[in-house]
This record gives sequence, structure tokens and C-alpha cells, in this order.
Amino acid sequence: MKIFRNISTWINSKRLLTLLLLLPLFCQAHERPEMADTFRSSGKIYVVLLVICTIFAGIILFLVFLERKIKKLERNQHNHKQ
Repeated sequence: MKIFRNISTWINSKRLLTLLLLLPLFCQAHERPEMADTFRSSGKIYVVLLVICTIFAGIILFLVFLERKIKKLERNQHNHKQ
């Protein structure tokens, strides 16, 4: 019985994955978004991209510094145990 549940879960997950991959094809609008055209025509799209890149760079830097602190704490904890 457990084998059938695993197979069923595997089949359902493949169906879900296929649906998620094909969903954008079904949901595409035939008209272009007006806001994107406005940003492109006025050149503000570059400001939006710069802000998004800055946010991602900040998140990456935060994660790198956090990882360094965690490694340092783990080393200190390991040294105190010995």
C-alpha cells in the first residue's frame, strides 16, 4: 500500500511541475503592459533595475557576513569544548 502512495505522490508531483511550467504559456496577456512601456519610454526602467540589483546585492552581502559570523561562532564553540 505504501508503494502505491509513493508512486501516486511522484505522479502528482510531476503533473504539478508540468502545470507550473506550462502555466505562463496559458496566462500570457496578448497586450503589452502599459506600465512597462511607460517605464521603457521614459528611461525609468533602468532606475527600477538599479534598485532591484542594489537590493539583491545587499541581501547577498548580508548573507555572506552572516555566514562568516556563524563560522566564527562555531569555531569558538568547538575550541571551548576541547
